[in-house]
Amino acid sequence: MPKRSGTAGHVEEELRPTHSRVSPPKPSDLVAVTAKVTKTGLTHPAVGAEATSTTSKSTNRRRSGGKGTERNQERLRTVRETSAGGLVISDLDLPDAELCAALIGRMDRRGRMMWSLPKGHIETGETAEQTAIREVAEETGISGTVVAPLGKIDYWFVSEGRRIHKTVHHYLLRSIGGELSDADYEVSEVAWVPLEELPRKLTYSDERRLARMARGVIADLAADPTRLAQSEAESIRTEPNAYERAAAARNQRRNEPLPPARSRRRRRRPRRPPAGDA
Repeated sequence: MPKRSGTAGHVEEELRPTHSRVSPPKPSDLVAVTAKVTKTGLTHPAVGAEATSTTSKSTNRRRSGGKGTERNQERLRTVRETSAGGLVISDLDLPDAELCAALIGRMDRRGRMMWSLPKGHIETGETAEQTAIREVAEETGISGTVVAPLGKIDYWFVSEGRRIHKTVHHYLLRSIGGELSDADYEVSEVAWVPLEELPRKLTYSDERRLARMARGVIADLAADPTRLAQSEAESIRTEPNAYERAAAARNQRRNEPLPPARSRRRRRRPRRPPAGDA
C-alpha cells in the first residue's frame, strides 16, 4: 500500500499531492453523522451523508512544472484507492490537556522524520471502521475501538506510472490495550504525542487540520457520557456495504500490471501524382 515514505517502493512523499481536501463532520452534528454512517454505511464521496452532512474545507496544492507536466500527467493511468485510519487516544476520561495520540514516523529520502496518522487500504470483507482498527494495531501496536467518525481526506499523487486519487476515512479511537511498537517494517518510530501538540508534530497540513477538529469532537463527547456511549455503539459494524466492497476490489486491483502502451502510428497521406500523370 502506498505510504508517504522515502523508500524505493513508496514514492508518494517525493511526489507531494497536487490536491487535497478535508471533509469533517461538525461536532454539533456528530450523532446524526454517526447514525447515518452506521445505518447506511459509507457512501460514494460525491453523494450521501459525507457530501450533505459535512462542511468541506479545500486547499489546492498545485505542483509547478508548466503545461508540459500537466500533459504528461493526463497520459498516466488514473486509479482510485480507498483507505481508513485513525486518531487513537490514550484515555478519553483524562482532561484535554493530558490526552495523547499515537503517531507513526517514517524517514524520507532526505533523512527527515515524517509524522502522520496510521492508515491503510480497506481489504476484502472489511468495513472502514475495521480497517482503521487493524491499521492502528499493525502500525502502532495499540488496540483500539472506534468512538466516532472524524471525516475524510482525499488527494492526488503520482506513483509507479499511475495518477492516484486517494480517499482516507478517519476515525476517533480510544485505546483499550497494547503497547507502542514499531515492528511494522514501514514504520521507523511510534510515539504518544500530547493532543495539543499534534498541529505542530504532524507533517501534513490536511492531517493537522483534522487533528484540530478532533479536539472539538472529543470535547463534545466528553461533556456528555450518554452521547459518547451512543456514538461508540453506533460505530460498530461487521458487514461491509456496497461502497466498501467496491473500494476493496479497486484496492486489490492496484497492483495489476499496466496494459502495454499502444504505439500511435501516423497516417501517411497518399502522394499526389505528378502533374503530367493525370
